[in-house]
Amino acid sequence: MTLAAAAFGALLATLSACGTATSGPAPARSGHGAQGPLGRTPTVSSAPSTDPTRIPGVGDHLYRRIPAGSRQVVAVYGEDDDSAESRLVLYTRRASAWRPAGSWPAHNGRGGWTTEHHEGDERSPTGVFTLTDAGGVLPDPGTRLPYDQDEDAYAPPAEWDEAHQHDFDYVIAIDYNRLKGTPPRDATRPRGRSKGGGIWLHMDHGSGTSACVSVSKEAMEYLLRTLDPAREPVVVMGDRATLRA
Repeated sequence: MTLAAAAFGALLATLSACGTATSGPAPARSGHGAQGPLGRTPTVSSAPSTDPTRIPGVGDHLYRRIPAGSRQVVAVYGEDDDSAESRLVLYTRRASAWRPAGSWPAHNGRGGWTTEHHEGDERSPTGVFTLTDAGGVLPDPGTRLPYDQDEDAYAPPAEWDEAHQHDFDYVIAIDYNRLKGTPPRDATRPRGRSKGGGIWLHMDHGSGTSACVSVSKEAMEYLLRTLDPAREPVVVMGDRATLRA
């Protein structure tokens, strides 16, 4: 399907930070799968953290930014500040204890991580961000998040290479420089365009993104079916050293 010129321009602006190829095809690597069958809780380590009232590997600086009412945290642990390799772990809180509920390989910005993200730097922003809105090319898989399904609005441009053609089948907007309560494709940037935006959780194509975080289709479906606005889900993301600080 093709987009009208105006809609196509808005799409490119909205997706500027997502997993697009900047030049040439993506590396010929298969995407990562979830650590368990679809529809069942993925296998995770049952070993308790040193302090079950804290998110493992997250230091005071970022932990204090997690809302007091949040009972779901998506933690993205980057391998290094200049690496595109990471791991995504979903934690849920019961009473005062955080427990892992799923773990998957992931990718972040191909340039790594930054605490001062700018448009086009190809680095994912480090920090704590709410997760309030979802959407994609495919129909709602059964999420409690507001879901915006639109085959045209989320379809990658035809000139993108084949590896990226399913990136936006499912997306969850990361609330960095965007208006909460609007579809992920909304291109409004409250802090200005130079600060970037359009940063999502989306489907993996086997390599780094332009600033988004990507995981397998199975992982996206599990997250969409599990995240609940009533539990105030947030994402805590960055390279491991910065997360620990």
